[in-house]
Parts: sequence; C-alpha cells; structure tokens
Amino acid sequence: MTDVRVVLTTAGSQDEARKIAAALVERRLAACVNVIPQIESIYRWQGRVETATEWLLIIKTEVELFPQLRAAIQELHSYEVPECIMLEVADGSIAYVRWIKESTQLA
Repeated sequence: MTDVRVVLTTAGSQDEARKIAAALVERRLAACVNVIPQIESIYRWQGRVETATEWLLIIKTEVELFPQLRAAIQELHSYEVPECIMLEVADGSIAYVRWIKESTQLA
C-alpha cells in the first residue's frame, strides 16, 4: 500500500475543468490532473434522471492532502454537490510515487 491516492471529480465545462486542475497543481495539492473531455454522465438529481456532458478529472495526490484537496474542489466548483471520491493506490512505480510526493510537498 502507498500513500498515493487518485481522486475523481467532474466538471460541467472544459474551462471549469482546466481552472480546477490548474489550481490544484499550483497549490501543490496534486502532482498531476488528467482532464478527460466530454464524457456522458447519467445520474439522479432532485428526483429525476438527468444526462449531462462533463469533463472527468483524475487527480494524483497523497492521502494526507485529501482534506485540503476536497475543500479546494468545493471552493472552486460550480456544482452544488461536486463529485469528490478518493481511491487507494495499492502499488506503483517507485519513481512515479516519489515524483508525486516531491510534487505535492508544501513549502
């Protein structure tokens, strides 16, 4: 098991996805954020089934930064209830894990 985590969130536009991604990396809450364009999401919201085009953000971070990262997503996001799901990373290349740790060290 590593301290590395992958966090998922979605955004309603490319501009918003890029804004969130850049802010997370600039604040050193994420080493990298992949923005995957135009996924189709089907979900239940306020009692109705909805469909939307969204941008998926795959965020690479460390477990101890998750509370700050979650707060930043809430702050930066336009959604009333933004997705913010943390997944454990069981293993990874030593060099990549080290790079994530170096890239997220707060000064």
